[in-house]
Amino acid sequence: MSLEADLVVDRLRLKRRLTLWRALAVLGFVLALLAGVSVRRHQAGFLIGPHLARLRVEGIITDDRDRLDLIDAAAKDDSVRGMILAIDSPGGSVAGGESLHDAIARFATKKPVVVTMGGVAASAGYMIAVPAARIFASNATLTGSIGVILQSPDLSGLLGHLGIGVDELVSGPLKGQPSVVKPLSPEGRAMLQGVVADLFGQFVDIVAAGRHMDPARVRALADGRPYTGHQAIGLGLIDQIGTERDARAWLARTRHISADLPVEPLRRPPSGRWTALHPLGLARELGLAAMTGALDALPGASLRKTVMAQGVVLDGAVALWQP
Repeated sequence: MSLEADLVVDRLRLKRRLTLWRALAVLGFVLALLAGVSVRRHQAGFLIGPHLARLRVEGIITDDRDRLDLIDAAAKDDSVRGMILAIDSPGGSVAGGESLHDAIARFATKKPVVVTMGGVAASAGYMIAVPAARIFASNATLTGSIGVILQSPDLSGLLGHLGIGVDELVSGPLKGQPSVVKPLSPEGRAMLQGVVADLFGQFVDIVAAGRHMDPARVRALADGRPYTGHQAIGLGLIDQIGTERDARAWLARTRHISADLPVEPLRRPPSGRWTALHPLGLARELGLAAMTGALDALPGASLRKTVMAQGVVLDGAVALWQP
């Protein structure tokens, strides 16, 4: 009986040890999952603590609804204390520039926005900068180019040489203007010039309001030419020659936003909201992130991104600097 009692005691002792190790293993697994979720939240730009959002606008500006939604969401996020808007763009469509300008202006009514300009921030690329509390650029930045352009090819001469005629039925004399199959009529030219003039007037008003300038003064500067950062500061189009470091220092000095506050890209996580303690979902997201990183590391990835990003068609009037 004594031997059986000792076996029972040993078995109970072993069972307790196994239970302890199992509990520790489960706890370690849970902690690993939480650590993974925390890392991915950081990489996705969703910090629990306060931070500055950085929005990069590069290349041709089009109407991007997802980007507008991100800006509006950041304006409502208590953890976002302000925005650094980094622009390197020659402009884009008037509609795309105006909608992005309006979203940034809405954000700026609630939280401070500072702009840092890269090599080019012209036309619509300048339009989106003017809601900012302060605009920084380098001496060599090309900016300004305030204006609107509307182009339409006329292939009627080429079609005539090829012996190709096109019948065009329209409901009114201006309905088919402009047309690629016939020259622009004087009435059509006057009509389209009126459209361009109206869009240009809106552009001037946007700059005048954002920069607190007299509209007549803006019109005097808005003949379409670009200005260097060195020229623009003397004209009142920008505020200071400097970099993001200078922008952070200005925010700390005037808006009491610490220069040590983290800065995170304004972007959407790979698949919406994070679900804590869901191992399958976490594994899927980590796999997608690893795959994306691997593709980005392939030779020519930067070139492919640039080509795909610039492979856009701009319909209608554009606010674009064309060197």
